[in-house]
Amino acid sequence: MRQGKSGLVDLERLSTWHKYKKGLCADCRASCCTLPAEVRVSDLIRMGLVDAFEADHPPKEIAKRLKKAGIIDHFNFKSEMFTLARMANGDCLYLDSQRRRCTIYDKRPDTCRNHPQIGPRPGYCAYVTL
Repeated sequence: MRQGKSGLVDLERLSTWHKYKKGLCADCRASCCTLPAEVRVSDLIRMGLVDAFEADHPPKEIAKRLKKAGIIDHFNFKSEMFTLARMANGDCLYLDSQRRRCTIYDKRPDTCRNHPQIGPRPGYCAYVTL
């Protein structure tokens, strides 16, 4: 459990999350960047991990390559969603551990772009101060 602005935040207990308001991200420890991030092929293209030519290949082949490279942890064949790998401490591969900011912010996946409007508890985030 981590200390949030108004009490303890447990990523697993959505009831401890805080109502999102503009500006909250400015002094947060990027707790959302420790949650599993599901992405689509279009996200992988934007992130520069897949090129347009490879995007025409079966997603299963893309998943095999990305899993071997340590970029994804899982591929859901039914939904064709890839789950990005995380570092040993649970952080997203693309989170700068010192600054606690996304290193690919302009190219980040839709999952991240739409958080917290869409996510485990829409309109709420696991806000934890720096």
